[in-house]
Formats: sequence, structure tokens, C-alpha cells
Amino acid sequence: MLRTAITEQYGITVPIVSAGMGFIATPSLVSAVSNAGGLGLLAAGASPPPALREAIQITRSMTPLVFGVNFIIENTAFGPLTTEGHIDVCIELKVPLVVFFWHLPSAAWMKRLKSSGIKVWLQVGSLEFSREGIDLGADAIIVQGAEAGGHNRGTAGLFALLPRVAEAIAPVPAIAAGGIADGRGLAAALCLGAAGVCVGTRFVASIEGNAHEEYKRRIVGASEADIARTSIFGPEWPDAEMRVIRNRVVREWAGSSTRTPPPPEPQQWIGTTKLGGQEYRMPKFSAILPTPETTGDFEEMCLAAGESAGLVSGIEPAGDIVRRIAQEAEQILASMHTKTRPASA
Repeated sequence: MLRTAITEQYGITVPIVSAGMGFIATPSLVSAVSNAGGLGLLAAGASPPPALREAIQITRSMTPLVFGVNFIIENTAFGPLTTEGHIDVCIELKVPLVVFFWHLPSAAWMKRLKSSGIKVWLQVGSLEFSREGIDLGADAIIVQGAEAGGHNRGTAGLFALLPRVAEAIAPVPAIAAGGIADGRGLAAALCLGAAGVCVGTRFVASIEGNAHEEYKRRIVGASEADIARTSIFGPEWPDAEMRVIRNRVVREWAGSSTRTPPPPEPQQWIGTTKLGGQEYRMPKFSAILPTPETTGDFEEMCLAAGESAGLVSGIEPAGDIVRRIAQEAEQILASMHTKTRPASA
């Protein structure tokens, strides 16, 4: 058994959290991870409060176990991604855990959630940001390394940043994110002071991940050398750095801009998808990730993925992924214990 602060505090059996990836972390993935003993995070994304309420209720119908809701605090082309109404829904439905990313939540939101018995985690990319989160009253800190896929605020590698944050915020748990896709990463993170790991890319390429099959195949076929950090994607959310798979549009714009390029004239469309049940035409440089409903040119699309893509060898059920990561980590840690135990006289 891998017992840590988060397994004890949240009643989970393995210290594995699935990232609340926008468009990808829907009830099927969240419930599969929680049912396997981990902790799934549901992506609120750009969903309005009524849609979030429905997603939470669907997830509850699929698992009786603990899960959380992941929010991004940012103003985008869709408006503010997190509002008072979203907080109201979480309190109304007694969600056990809320996670905030990109910016810190207001003290008022923190107070409302925590006084309602809801745990609050913050995802950060620096030691300074982690300290600010602790001052706000965070119950855990997700430490995002620069290797992590998707929108990324990390400027240092995970295994350089993690020990410093874990030491600085103790006894508040630190959860490692970035570059982790197997038991070796989990074991290493635990050795460096983490109480668990938050895994994204590996779960995109799962049966339950709400990603287009071509997107999943490209993750499986990618190596760490195929991952780039770029700011080109995002008429919907401009100038936000991401880690993505290199395709034609990423290669064409490599090194040419640190900001999202202006839309071409006349406007170019790279595909269509569905957002909130409505058809959405994807403009060039769209940051919307391809889901099963998406059609268009995948050489122009944003294919978020971290450097751990090189460790992903197939598309598998999320529950199997959770169990295998945990078993591998247990075996590695047991082997280390055996190798370092003094020989009897």
C-alpha cells in the first residue's frame, strides 16, 4: 500500500490524481480514475454553472467515491472561466474538493468553500506562488513542473522545484505534476517529498479520455523530442504558454513569436467542434483541444501534451493505468528498501 497524506485525508487507496484537463476530463474519465482508487478531477473549463451542475451530477451517478472539480481563473474570449455561480454550484452540491489553476482565487471564495467543508487545492509553477497559496489557506499544492502538458506556468523542471516546495509548505501536502506517466515517476516524486502525483498526458491517451482518436494516436506516437513549448495557440485565450505536440503549425511558427499571432485576413478556419452542445468553428491558432466531435486539419490544431508522451505506449482503460502506476511504484520502492537494508550479521 502506498499510504501518504492524501490517501489518508481523502480516503483514496493510491496517491494518483488525474488532471482536470479542459474538454478531456469529463465524467467518464473522472469516475474511472476514482473507481480505481485514485482521485479524478472534473474539468469545469468554459462550462457555465448549469452545465457544471449537470456534469457533477453525472459523475456522482458513475462513482460513489471522492472526486474534485478543477477551475481555471482567467478572463478569456468566453468571459471569466470561473464565477461566483460556479462556486455556488460546488457549495450547493457539496463537492468534496475544488482545485484552482492559473491565478489564485479570491480570499472570499476560499472562505466560502472552506467554511462549507470543501477542501481547496491550488496548482502553481513556482515556490513564490506556492507560499502565496499557503497564506490563502490551501489544503494542498499541486506543483507543476515545466515538463507538464497544456497550459503551463512552470519555469523549472519538476524534480528541481518539487523538493523546495514540499519542504517550504510542510506539513501541507505537495502533489507533483509534469512528466509523470508510470510508476517510476510516482516513486521518484514520493522520494522527493510529494504526497502524490497529478497525471495528465497519460490519461488523455486513455479509453475514457474525451479526446479525438487521432489526438490519442499522436500522443502514443510522440517522443519527448516531439513536444514544444509555445504561445501561438489562443484566440480564445491569448498569450498563454502551452506544451504541445509539434505539428505543422508549431514547426512553422517555432521561435517566431512569444505571443499568440493575430488572426489572418481573411479569417481561416481549421475545423469544427462542439462546445456546450453547439457547433464551434475553430479559427487558425485555436486553443480548443480536439474531442471526438472535432473534424478538420490536425496539422493545424492544438494537441496539448507533456514530455511524458514519450512514456505512453498505448491507449488503455484509465483504471488499468491507475492500477499499473501504483503497482510499479510499490515494486520499485520495495526493491529500494531491500537494496538499502543493512545485511544481518
